[in-house]
Amino acid sequence: MKLSEKISQHNFWSFLWHAGFLALAKNFMDVDTIIPAMLVEAGGGAFHIGIMTAIMMGGSSLTQLFFAPYLSNKTYKKGYLISAISIRIFSLAGLGGLLFLLKGGQAGYVLWPAFLFITLFSLAGAFANVSYTDILGKSVNPEKRKTFFSSNQIISGVVVLGAAFLVKRILVWKEFPVNYALMFFAGGTLLLIASGGFWSIRETVPSTLKISGMKSFFGILKHELKSNKKLAYFLGFINTQGIAISFLPFVVLYAKEIFQTQSSDTGNFLLFKVIGIVVVSTLVLLGAKKLKYNLLLYGNVVLSVLLGAMALGITDVDKLKYIFVVGGIVYSLYTMSMNGLLLEISGTGNRALYTGFAGAGNILPAVFPLLGGTLIQLFGFHAFFVLFMVVIALAAFFIFKIDCKR
Repeated sequence: MKLSEKISQHNFWSFLWHAGFLALAKNFMDVDTIIPAMLVEAGGGAFHIGIMTAIMMGGSSLTQLFFAPYLSNKTYKKGYLISAISIRIFSLAGLGGLLFLLKGGQAGYVLWPAFLFITLFSLAGAFANVSYTDILGKSVNPEKRKTFFSSNQIISGVVVLGAAFLVKRILVWKEFPVNYALMFFAGGTLLLIASGGFWSIRETVPSTLKISGMKSFFGILKHELKSNKKLAYFLGFINTQGIAISFLPFVVLYAKEIFQTQSSDTGNFLLFKVIGIVVVSTLVLLGAKKLKYNLLLYGNVVLSVLLGAMALGITDVDKLKYIFVVGGIVYSLYTMSMNGLLLEISGTGNRALYTGFAGAGNILPAVFPLLGGTLIQLFGFHAFFVLFMVVIALAAFFIFKIDCKR
């Protein structure tokens, strides 16, 4: 069946349905504020934050390298997408149950079992992302994609902004770990509602690419690297700029260790992060037809370096809010530009494959949080902030080489 304008529009709204309720769910399972704060409350330190960030940020994306060969052989991927989001719902419910049952004097035992659910949640997300990218790329017309990404961010930001106050109330309503258990139960419920958007998608264009195994997959990667020069620079870009999304969890740790922030402060951090997302997403949506990816990419490098510089100079707990505002802007710009750039450098027939290739570009984002946690333990937070700025600055070279015209 051919992708018609009517089906494209239907899928556009189906993806936005998922995006809206996923955004609500993200309030209660935010990887930059809520989950790291929960781990710190359970007795975690820089090492544990490093592991968590490595799993949820770079590590989960790295596993796409192994999921892509399997999923590329599937003619239709909607069923796999729905299965993956179901596993994520189960993981959140399991994490909430674990926290609720291990309340009181047993709270310290939650730390390592929680990593099992976090890992399952993250791996299922990586599995889902391969199918999601492939279906989105062939189910929504190209001229609507940039509008979708910016609309996605705005809807996400608005609903998160509206619910951030509820999150803050829940965090202070009950003591740890019951408050976080309620958060994850709510997140799982909202993710269940969000999955309705995936059930509604009309996947009309079958995939024809077939891969016999990992050896064949890496052979195709080698061929694509030779024939599509922008792919290599794209991998370089996400290996450098990609570490930006792992920065804020360490700021949460910094705030708790240096300024002894409380649960109510965690809610504020989430709120200010969302303000940054809403502001930049609105600006991008208003200028979607005029803004070029290059401007977004270079601008994000500058803001990411600024983010590290702000963290270096912070001396007052009240000024932490500005870091989370800029962090929200950086996160939003990276999400929009990276996904959009991937769609631009790939084709309809190999998009799931290229999503797997993108996993190869997450080697440094997967390792960096572990390195960062060790660096903080040995030399302190300032050494980590400096290293962050140096790596981020290298992204400008790869952006220059990609030179995206759209």
